[in-house]
Amino acid sequence: MFPNTQKSLPLLVLLLWAASLGFAQNQPVELTTRVGTPFRFAFLGDTRFTDPRDTRDSNAAIRQTLVRAIADAQPAFVSVGGDIVYHGDNANDWRVWQAETAVWREHDIAVYPVLGNHDLSGGKLALENYFQRFPELKNSRYYSVHAGNALLLVLDSSLAELSGPQGEWLARKLDDTPSDVEFVFILLHHPPYTSSSDEKVYGGGHSARSEERELGQMLEKRQRFARTRFVVFSGHVHNFERHEHNGVTYFVSGGG
Repeated sequence: MFPNTQKSLPLLVLLLWAASLGFAQNQPVELTTRVGTPFRFAFLGDTRFTDPRDTRDSNAAIRQTLVRAIADAQPAFVSVGGDIVYHGDNANDWRVWQAETAVWREHDIAVYPVLGNHDLSGGKLALENYFQRFPELKNSRYYSVHAGNALLLVLDSSLAELSGPQGEWLARKLDDTPSDVEFVFILLHHPPYTSSSDEKVYGGGHSARSEERELGQMLEKRQRFARTRFVVFSGHVHNFERHEHNGVTYFVSGGG
């Protein structure tokens, strides 16, 4: 029973909207992967798997080469930082994903996905396709993975990152980091920092949004007193970038 107050109405609307999609956020899953220390992992974004004949919106030759190279490197796991497929509601795009990344499953390489704007295109059907491919997420749009001496906090940047359920969850995870964790990796689609801008249209130019800039500021304030090191991985911008701000390292890898 929701209290009948104006303050609670936005939350009620949000919950009803999520329920109408059939994907109200469950308690975020907490996954664990057994890895030795040190370990290697791969992160790439904006692969946009789609019909290989589409050479304008994606590049099948490049993405297939990257998939094969990652398999050859035998990382502990792979994270795809959003825009996994070109159209989230297109079942054929997801079939291309399944076919072209089969080599990862053959090598038992775990995949930890991040939701991007292309993956969400199509609403309920897009999320159905996404969770069908990643059943271990149990409908969690944001979640954590404990991997050796690192903790991965995977965010959904289409939702509020510093407020609401996701923001509260993120704060709890940062407050209660396990004692064996030395690195906290924050993974999301939209970057807090980028050398790109909306004016640089060619190649996927995007400016950093205010939401992610605020997320970066929060992490940098925490980094001053944190026992662990924070590293942020994102995509969205079709580029590779590395930034250092107040002790936090930021990677942009959106050239998949």
